[in-house]
Parts: sequence; structure tokens; C-alpha cells
Amino acid sequence: MFNFAQRRHLYFLISAMVIIPGVIAMIISFVQYGSPVRLSIDFTGGTLMEVSLVNNVSEQAVRDTLAEFGLKDYVVQRLDPIPADEIEGAFDQAGSRWQLRFEETDRIEELKAFMRDPSRLGEFWSPKSVEEDPAREAALITSSVSATVGKEVTRAAVIATLAVAVIILGFIVLAFRRVPHAFRYGACAIAAMFHDILVTMGIMSILGLLFDWEAGALFLTAVLTVVGYSVQDSIVVFDRIRENIPKYRDEDYETVVNRSVLETMHRSLATQLNAVFVMVAILLFGGETIKQFIAIMLIGLMSGTYSSIFNAVPLLVAWEKGEIPFVNREAKRRRRQQMLGAS
Repeated sequence: MFNFAQRRHLYFLISAMVIIPGVIAMIISFVQYGSPVRLSIDFTGGTLMEVSLVNNVSEQAVRDTLAEFGLKDYVVQRLDPIPADEIEGAFDQAGSRWQLRFEETDRIEELKAFMRDPSRLGEFWSPKSVEEDPAREAALITSSVSATVGKEVTRAAVIATLAVAVIILGFIVLAFRRVPHAFRYGACAIAAMFHDILVTMGIMSILGLLFDWEAGALFLTAVLTVVGYSVQDSIVVFDRIRENIPKYRDEDYETVVNRSVLETMHRSLATQLNAVFVMVAILLFGGETIKQFIAIMLIGLMSGTYSSIFNAVPLLVAWEKGEIPFVNREAKRRRRQQMLGAS
């Protein structure tokens, strides 16, 4: 039988090689932008513009128009079109409707004029002038986005993550109460969860520095989804360990853990592959707005699968053998005695 747990130090090293560059990137990002990842206007604040267009134009056409105008930091999101009869004759057809978010600019009035000028916007508006179609004004709505909302969402997400960690710890300790050292299972699941958060945020920070990726509300959604997936996958493996401990009393702890991982690995990998296939398809054929969200989610789910098998479980073995600093001193004493006796 393949000795999976024996290579735990290699797995920890691989995790460190992924996390450390991400931590360095987060430090650089904090120096440059004041936050561990580059934030979008969902958190920094800016201008929100909602525009209804006569033609059903593509998202890339909208982005190209904003780029030509000179805007760089913006978010484009497609909305359901408003029926033509609800805009009091502004359009002959429903067309398309877009929400544009961008940082505060002193050219906002110029941008509004740009959006209302059919000669400059071309395919976006109907050939009618504002005089011919006064209802055109109703198809352009502009408002401000406060950075306070983003800060409140971030604070709520942090509190939710900490609350989840406490609840998970309590649940696992209760569910594993018949297993020796039940607290360790909860602590290792939480350690794997924070591993995945660091991986996700670190890679997002690197992508922000290299490719100007920005973290918005969808990024928080991806991180919280990864948290749930990571914990669920760890509990599946731990539950098999709990079942196997009384069944294989004549085997040492490392062997039981190794057996349990091999029995559940196919389930974790099958679940992972199903999710990967769907997300890759969305990355290839989905819209521009959702691609960053799916990419981060894909990275986080892959990290969650890795951490539950290659971090949380080996961490249990390392804890049992007294290899973790400042914990399980009895195991360290026994190991020391064994080494002295062998010498």
C-alpha cells in the first residue's frame, strides 16, 4: 500500500512554495495600493452609470467604447433590457442595457454628453437626435458608489469567516468526541481552510500586480465558496479516519490515516474534476465580467482539494508524532526516548 502520509514534509514544502510568493505579493500590493489585493471600485468607490442601448451590442463593444474614451479602471455588467414601452417611446426595440462602474473622474459630464451623442457613439444609439427623441435622457442614469458599502461587505466577510472557523471547530469536536484528540481534527480543518484563503488571496494579489486584476464583490463570493468547499472536503476524509480507527486497532495511527486517504481520494478527485470541467468551459465561453470570478474560484477549489488531502491529513499525523512545535510534548518525549534507545 502506498505510504501517503510519509511524504508529508514534501506536501508542506509545496504549500509553502505557493503561499510565500503570494504573501510577498500581498505585501507589495499593500505598499502600492493600501490593501493586500488590488481593489475594484466596489470597495474604493466611484461612479455608477446605467445605460440602455437601442441595439443589442456585445460586451466587448461596450468595453472598446469606454477604452477609446480613455477610461481604464471600469467594470461592465450586462442587465436585463427595459421593455421599450416602459421608456415612453425612447426606443423601437428593447435593445440592451448595461451597468458601467468606474472611478471618480472630473470628465463625468463629458462622458454623459458622449453617451448621448449618436454621431460619436455610432451603433449604440438610434439615429434620432435628442430633440427628436426627448425620452433619450431617461435611458441614461448616473449615480455615485460609496466606498463605505465595500468596507462593510469586507468586514462582514471577515466576521463570517471567523465565525465559520469557530462553528466548524465546535462541530468537529462534538462529532468526533469518541475519537481520541477530537480537537486536532477541527484545528487541522481550520488550518487547511486558512491555507486556501492565503493561496487564493496570494494568487489574486500576484495577478493584480502583473495583469491589473481587481478584487470586487465577486472575489469575496469566490473566497467564501472556497472556504465552504475546503472544510467539506476535509471533513469527508476525517470522517473516514474516524470510521477506520476502531476497525483497525492493530495498526498504528499513520497507517490508519494512510488507508483512509486512499479510500476517499477517488471521491475528492471525482468531485474536483466535475467542477474543473464546468469552470474551464465557462472560462472559455463565458463573458468577460465573470472570467476573473471563475478563474479565482477554480484556483481556490483546486487548493481546497490539495489542502484537505495533502495538508490537513498529514498535519494530523505530524501532530500525533510530535513534529509540530510547542504541541504534543508527550509524543516528542517518546520519540526522543526511542531515538536514544536505538542509538
